[in-house]
Amino acid sequence: MRFSLVLSLLLASTCTAFAPSGGLHGSTSSMVGLSMANPEKSHFLTAETAKACIDVAGGSPVYAYSLEKLEEAADACLAFPNAFGLTVRYAMKACPNSSILKYFNSKGIHIDASSGYEVKRAMDAGIPAENISLSTQELPQNFVELVKLGIKVNACSVSQLERFGQAFEGTGQKVGIRVNPGVGSGGFSKSTTAFSKTNVGGPSSSFGIWHTLVEDGTVPAIVEKYGLTVERIHTHIGSGSDPEIWQQVAAKSLSFCEVWPTVEACNLGGGYKVGRNEGEPTTDLQEIGKPVTDAFRKFAEENGRELKLEIEPGTYLVAMGGALVSTVQDKVFTTGEGSHTFLKLDSGMTDVLRPSLYGAIHPITVLPGSGKTEDVGSDTEDVVVVGHCCESGDLMTPKPGEPEDLAERTLRKAEIGDILIMDGSGAYCSGMSSKNYNSFPEAPEVLVDRSGKPHLIRKRQLLDQVYQNEIEVSEAVFKAPSFSRSTESVV
Repeated sequence: MRFSLVLSLLLASTCTAFAPSGGLHGSTSSMVGLSMANPEKSHFLTAETAKACIDVAGGSPVYAYSLEKLEEAADACLAFPNAFGLTVRYAMKACPNSSILKYFNSKGIHIDASSGYEVKRAMDAGIPAENISLSTQELPQNFVELVKLGIKVNACSVSQLERFGQAFEGTGQKVGIRVNPGVGSGGFSKSTTAFSKTNVGGPSSSFGIWHTLVEDGTVPAIVEKYGLTVERIHTHIGSGSDPEIWQQVAAKSLSFCEVWPTVEACNLGGGYKVGRNEGEPTTDLQEIGKPVTDAFRKFAEENGRELKLEIEPGTYLVAMGGALVSTVQDKVFTTGEGSHTFLKLDSGMTDVLRPSLYGAIHPITVLPGSGKTEDVGSDTEDVVVVGHCCESGDLMTPKPGEPEDLAERTLRKAEIGDILIMDGSGAYCSGMSSKNYNSFPEAPEVLVDRSGKPHLIRKRQLLDQVYQNEIEVSEAVFKAPSFSRSTESVV
């Protein structure tokens, strides 16, 4: 392809998109010994505002979101460098509360949905159908209806493309193609091809159509057979991806745009790394965007088409704009070799699953239960923080990237009744919770306005709502005799 020159230029570029230079892949000791053991406030909550969040929600735990932090992240994404136009799509799976969807919509941010249910949820929140793009592992049964409403669909497998083509054969219906570019990047994994829970590209990932099926003509043949119009190429390689690898994939994505002269937009996904803890890198969007902008311009020179850029941030938009506010409801200790002091919360994997699932590390701040900054003490202690579930894996302080192993954290000395805040909980926490395990109800959510006042945006689930869909059967079912299948032959 003619675009190989651009690809070579980007592959050779030096990426300096980390700020600061330290990485998430450092030693365990540097991660566990975070120097934030005794602050007077968390990322955006003081003792007073944290207590106010608890009061508004009618108790803890409660998710709190900062409107100011959401705005900062939104403005950064909307300023992403581009050559011929930019569409920012919020990956709503990160945190799908309707108030957050409405706020981003007011900023001109569109929606990336991952299921037909998310599409309906976004539309119920007032998001225009034409502003919603669907990339899904499970093409919904009603996808034809959604397309007719204006939803943009990216075919994420050959069978999805076939189904789409059969439904719209001969109509010239527009469709996007999600391509697995052959490499991925995400989270703690340094490999671009091996399996990782946050890596969604490469041979170990089921997401998207494998790139060789585009290159060998298989996908173009299906498009031609049904008379479809490919309007968009889509790639996404993982959550917390390496900016340098992201840039390389951006170049390869543009090469796929050469296959169809009808392509108008290139969607490069999201996955921009966010440094939740001290010393962790955060992707500089301006830095990674500049070479990609140059590549789009080069593409236009060679192909006579000015492609629009689409990005789909989720974590970057909401991670540091959210926190889980909990209460220390118990404190226990063990003695001898391998002993620890444990803080037990009134929350856990039911609310923030990331530590148990990925070995993710969240900033933790202990504040006085009185809700008064003046009561913040100076004593610290090394503790392990655990959740309220009857589950050994309900661990809030794992070793980095090792959910099967625990680690101590140095925190302000806590007493039962103190407030514990887990920052960086805006993304993939409320939206990915294991709610209702042990029959714990879903936690409420509040939005903290620019003056520091919290507003309830989701009520706490009632206990009877946890099991309201259960259906009783007649007691006769329990007493009915068992059926013994005869071993005799039936003639």
